[in-house]
Amino acid sequence: LKSIDIIKNGKDGYHVIINQKSITVRVLEENTESKTLKISLNHTVFTIKIENPIDQLVKKMGFSVGNTKVLNNIKAPMPGIIIGVEVKEGDEVKEGDTLLVLEAMKMENAISCPKNSKVKSVFAKKGETVEKGKLLIELL
Repeated sequence: LKSIDIIKNGKDGYHVIINQKSITVRVLEENTESKTLKISLNHTVFTIKIENPIDQLVKKMGFSVGNTKVLNNIKAPMPGIIIGVEVKEGDEVKEGDTLLVLEAMKMENAISCPKNSKVKSVFAKKGETVEKGKLLIELL
């Protein structure tokens, strides 16, 4: 790039000049959780992902940044037996609330809610044996 000029044009619009070429940019939607922007660039819509240097390093190392706050599907973290279901369809739940208890290797594991939400569906039943990855509860 030889030169770039950016002029704010209204609440969500920008006039950009890059190497003596004029571009009109409008921000249509911003999602801070997924770090994405939906923009209109000369009347063509694009969705772009914003990554900071930490995001890029984590990706380069082969890891993923935790998405636990946006989880809607609660799955069995290990094989075991459901020994308690603490919620039912329609319940309002808060982050940290116990959703169910899974016994694995003679230990009780409380599966807690990752975010404030509402229970959409409960697939787990007390006494049921489950495999790792089985869908137990769906949140809204």
